[in-house]
Amino acid sequence: MKRKYIIDGNNLIGKIPKLWDKQKKDKQSSREGLVFVLERYFHHKKVGVSLHFDGHQSSVIIGKGIKITYSENTNADNKIKDEISVSDNPKLITVVSSDQNVLDFARVNSCTIVKSEDFAREMNKIDSFVDEEKIAQSISNNEMKKLFGIE
Repeated sequence: MKRKYIIDGNNLIGKIPKLWDKQKKDKQSSREGLVFVLERYFHHKKVGVSLHFDGHQSSVIIGKGIKITYSENTNADNKIKDEISVSDNPKLITVVSSDQNVLDFARVNSCTIVKSEDFAREMNKIDSFVDEEKIAQSISNNEMKKLFGIE
């Protein structure tokens, strides 16, 4: 079994300002935005990702390498706990949430825990690095030579 992340989606959305603003107007759009951000973050990592949302599915969201679960008539916290409970090796699970009852359950089951706000900061660092890398790649060789006075 490989390492796996179990993510409390609504909780994480609440810690990402751009997505939280979207959530207030369009829940589906904020969920799609989170899936996009997670795809970018986990792109080169060899881990499983399970993303949990409260409520019912309104439209299909496809996330490459991301299993999306909706709580339906219960809540995402219960679905997350269920997923931990049936795991063969909870020590390989990292749970991302800020709900204390979920974190306590994960800790008791030997999972690694990461608060949603910490995970959001970590994803933001990666996004900032990617943006800087894109900018650097967009500058032509001649522009770089002029910038450093090589020409």
